[in-house]
Amino acid sequence: MKKQINYKVSGEEWNNAKDKAFSKLVKKAKVDGFREGKVPRNIFEKKYGTGDIISTAMEDMVDKKYREVVISEKLVPVVEPKLEIVSADDNGFEVNMTFILDPEVKLGKYKELKVKKDTVKVTKEEINHEVGHILDRFAELVSKDGKAEEGDTVIIDFKGFKDGTAFDGGSAENYSLEIGSHSFIPGFEEGIIGMKKDDNKDIELTFPKDYMAKDLAGQKVVFNVTVHDIKKRVIPDLDEEFFKDLDMEGVTNKEELEKVIEEEIKTQKEADAENKFIDDLLAAAAKNMTIDIDKEIIDAEQDRMYKQFVQKLQMQGVSEELYYAYAGVKKEDILKDMEKEAETRVKYRYLLEAISREEKIEVSDKDAKEELKKMSEMYHMTEEELLKELGSLEIVKYDLAMRKAIELLKENN
Repeated sequence: MKKQINYKVSGEEWNNAKDKAFSKLVKKAKVDGFREGKVPRNIFEKKYGTGDIISTAMEDMVDKKYREVVISEKLVPVVEPKLEIVSADDNGFEVNMTFILDPEVKLGKYKELKVKKDTVKVTKEEINHEVGHILDRFAELVSKDGKAEEGDTVIIDFKGFKDGTAFDGGSAENYSLEIGSHSFIPGFEEGIIGMKKDDNKDIELTFPKDYMAKDLAGQKVVFNVTVHDIKKRVIPDLDEEFFKDLDMEGVTNKEELEKVIEEEIKTQKEADAENKFIDDLLAAAAKNMTIDIDKEIIDAEQDRMYKQFVQKLQMQGVSEELYYAYAGVKKEDILKDMEKEAETRVKYRYLLEAISREEKIEVSDKDAKEELKKMSEMYHMTEEELLKELGSLEIVKYDLAMRKAIELLKENN
């Protein structure tokens, strides 16, 4: 929902605004022969023009009008208002302010939706697969005779040449490489297959056209490779020694290990089934809801999601630029992938808020403070630190209200 306000300023009001703007700007103005902050208006305008005065006055007046409109019209803008400058000169200015407000929500049927929750079953194959993962973690690399094969780890020296000259970053000694890991450009690992210990070989390759080092992208090169050792992965037996090394509480044999794994898989599957059940409930209820969401609200959610994505990368020590270089994608691709999810999140948020109002769901300060205490213990923070991070207790109350609305959907399904 949008509300547009047209705002015009001229005459004495505009002159006063320009005077105030000049008083701000002159404090930092530097003109030869005048002390800072003491430049006369006519000298200031002769050197700098009137553009900065007009734009500063306009910003101040727009801020003032924004506050007035929000209070007088009792508006609750969802995102920053859109500003369209109609005109602006020495005689006055005119601006259109478009306020983006919460859309009107008409709830449809949200009870007795008859949404089915997936049943959870753990198969023998899933258990064996996880046992295999554990055994793989305890596997040892043991030197072997014969030829290098897929899955082996080779210890190699290599040196890369382009047009007969060694290139930067193309060489290493005693490098440990798992064949099949695809950590090198296509063809390198395949070229080592069949080599034996102490073998030396030239491998002719072409760098991919989209390789991040532009001077090598699409170029033909030769890698001289020497194999020092070949190691194979030896998977341990499920014997007494293995379970001692595993050091898992209450697990001393294969049957006990499989039981623990089965419970872990079951717990994860039940959590996944619960999340899917909630998503299916929300989707069914949202389908019966009538709402027209302005694109600006979805864009704001999409922007918030992208900032969270970047923060996660930074926490892992990866910059945006580095991620895009290695992943081979662009920012536009990520944003496009997030667009549908952003729309869904916004829609579900308005759905739950409407249900909360309809059902008169309330959260007391006491309940919110108890939840804050639980959260602080979970995140190993003091309640004061967490509250400062969240912003206010109202955030906790809002989150609890949304969870209560979800529980209501589940109970009345």
